[in-house]
Formats: sequence, C-alpha cells, structure tokens
Amino acid sequence: MSMTTRYGAGPNQIDAMDTTALRDTFMVEGLFTPGEIAFTYTHLDRMIVGGAVPLQSPLTFGDGSEVGTPFFFDAREMGIANLGQPGWIEIDGERHALANRDVLYVGRGAKEITLGSDEADAPARFYMNSVPAGADIPHRLIPKSEAKVITMGDAARSNVRSLAMYVHPKVAPSCLLLMGITDPAPGSLWNTMPPHLHERRMEAYCYFDLAAEDRVMHFMGRPDNTRHLVVANGDVVLSPAWSIHMGAGTGPYAFVWGMTGENQAYEDVDPVAIESLR
Repeated sequence: MSMTTRYGAGPNQIDAMDTTALRDTFMVEGLFTPGEIAFTYTHLDRMIVGGAVPLQSPLTFGDGSEVGTPFFFDAREMGIANLGQPGWIEIDGERHALANRDVLYVGRGAKEITLGSDEADAPARFYMNSVPAGADIPHRLIPKSEAKVITMGDAARSNVRSLAMYVHPKVAPSCLLLMGITDPAPGSLWNTMPPHLHERRMEAYCYFDLAAEDRVMHFMGRPDNTRHLVVANGDVVLSPAWSIHMGAGTGPYAFVWGMTGENQAYEDVDPVAIESLR
C-alpha cells in the first residue's frame, strides 16, 4: 500500500500555477495500478482517495499508521465502488460480492479489508473515498439496482445525465460521506452544467469508462477566474469548496463523485450563472 499527499491551495494561488502545478495540486493520477493499492491523502476535509486492482493475489489493508490511529478505520468511513469486472471485498472476514458499479460502504471500526477479483485476467477496479467519521454506521453493500437515480439536463444543451446516489441519506446512511455515479446520456457532453458552488462541501471526481484516446475537459476555479484540467480514464480531480466543477468530454464517459463537509444536504448549493463565467 502506498500513500501520497495533496495539500491543496486557495483561489488566490491558482494565477501563479502553470499546467503542471495545477495538475500536481488538484489531480491524482495512477491510482489503478495492477496488483497494487494506492491512496492519496488530501487536506481537503481530510478525504482519502484510493484505487486497487487485485490480480491473482488479493490485496489487504487496515493498518492506521498513515492516518495516526492503530487501525485505518478507527475514526474513518469509506465507500468502495467497483469500476471493473466482478470482484469481492471482505470486511474482517465477511465477504461481499461486487459486480460492476456496485458500492460497498465500510463503517467506522473495521479492522481489515481484503479486495479480490473473480478472474485475474478480467480484474475488478476498486475506487475508494474515505473521510473522518464520528459515528458507527453498519457496513452495507449497495448494488447498482438499489441506487436512487435521478435524471436532469436538456438535450438541446447537451447536458442530459443520470445521477445514481449510493452512499446518501436517501439510500444508505453514513456519517459524513456522500458517493454516487453520474452518466451523461448518449450525445450529451456536459456534466454539472449549469455549474454551482457548495462552500460547505468539497468533492472528488473519478472519471472512468473513457476510451484511451478520449479526454474530459474539467473546469475549476472561481466563476470569474476559471482554469481547466485535461483528464484521462481513471484520473481523479480534487475540487475544493471554493471552486466550480464542471466538465465536457470528447467522447462517452462517467464519473464517481464523492463529497464530505459540513452537511449531507445535496441541495445545499449556490448556482452560478453561465454568463458570469470568465
């Protein structure tokens, strides 16, 4: 298991950043390395993002030395989404089977997590979001069929998309984590359009199901001072509370969104008028 760190930045710092500095600060690449577990600890509300691709041998973690506790989950919770082929996850020996786009919620107090693939040549790809937790919530498998799906957008504006809520008060409770998956409709390119801000929550985007030649243009920054990041399959964007977050793809894509902060009120957002963007 490896752990890197992202310290983040304020809105007054992005003017001095070139492309490399923006990517090093607000993106995480290389999470999905076959046969490994990789984590990145962010100073944005202490969220940890991670990826694991087990092959012939399962992958295990649970030590808390990187987070300052005896066990990883002594003061944390986690959502784990399978973005690959069928696999399984054991929480302290209790096994859960995960198909593509199933999500497993791991509550505070777990000791050891083991991740495996049903077939080594068609591995699972586990994406993880972990945040601090102050309550004991039972572990729960949330199959794709149990997610709450809402549709939004307008085909004339190329922004029709479906949003599936998994770790959410309306589906599966948690302490502070929210997690779900968004799919733009065929022919639609834009996500989170029109844009908004949510000053009381940060967000992480894991873009997936992109073809090798495609990219998502992810826009960030203050509404009157925007920047962009060019994102490939499996890349993660770290979106601080002060930043807009919207994107458009050169081809089909999807993304996992994970949030944490002061509340779990999905509607607690401040809309941004498109004409105000600069």
